[in-house]
Amino acid sequence: MPRYWIIAPYDSTRPDIWDKVWQYDLTNNVIAIGWSELKDISSYDQDTLRKAIEATYAETKAGWKTWSFNSMWNFWHSIAVGDIVIARRGTKRIAGVGTVIKTAFYNEKMGYDRVGKLTNDYYSNFIGVQWSSDIRDIGFENPVFSFQTIYEIPENKYKSFVKGKQIEIEEEVIEQTEFVMEKYLEEFIVTNFDTIFKGKLKLYRDAEGNIARQYPTEIGTIDIIAEEPSTNTLIVIELKKGRESDKVLGQTLRYMGWVNENLKGELQKVKGMIICKAPDAKLLFALKMVSDIELKYYTINFRLS
Repeated sequence: MPRYWIIAPYDSTRPDIWDKVWQYDLTNNVIAIGWSELKDISSYDQDTLRKAIEATYAETKAGWKTWSFNSMWNFWHSIAVGDIVIARRGTKRIAGVGTVIKTAFYNEKMGYDRVGKLTNDYYSNFIGVQWSSDIRDIGFENPVFSFQTIYEIPENKYKSFVKGKQIEIEEEVIEQTEFVMEKYLEEFIVTNFDTIFKGKLKLYRDAEGNIARQYPTEIGTIDIIAEEPSTNTLIVIELKKGRESDKVLGQTLRYMGWVNENLKGELQKVKGMIICKAPDAKLLFALKMVSDIELKYYTINFRLS
């Protein structure tokens, strides 16, 4: 059975270079990723690759080094002929879909040719991909892809993407007995964010300017990410929406860990906020042991006069 991979051919915030790179990939049936400072790692085992990343990127965070190792190792040793690749442009568009026809190889000249004279930031780690002429340029209203350079997705998610449908990465099924208006809670919060939080928080925007609502990551979708400028803190906001207390708490902590490793800037802090309809004894007991997650309640007031 094939495996399914999301790969970013280049930085989508540099459209002039991205367009050239993508045309090169289509013409030559390839796709590439960076980490060019490592040079040719084709003969490296896991220990050698870890040491090379540590030496080359000594000043970066430990989490980034781990992510880099996983990305490079998967690219070189996990992707196989017959696997499926989605080339993403930013977080809201599929550029193309193809089938792997050649496993990883290193070619510095191709890396230079791929970007031409537009930049010295070239990618030299390639795989061969036969790009489909039928599945191209599928856009989504909201972000569906993580900003990670390369990661794996399950088959059902791939099928949803190529049908042009946005899917949720939520693990739990929302209880049908919840008040029907709760499904609009997130929309209401985002639309009225400044009013609700009285200017103390602002919605986080990623490098492409997208609001971090239903923010996709390789470990799940974060409901909302916000910033608290006065304390230089990123806030992971999760809406309980009928989920079990243990699940929503564990999910919030997991997302906080991801934000800490991937989005947090120097000297920034990361905290969490869980928003729910009413006091929950189990959740209250659990939060007694967690100092950096705040619990908020909401009420719905609907009147006709």
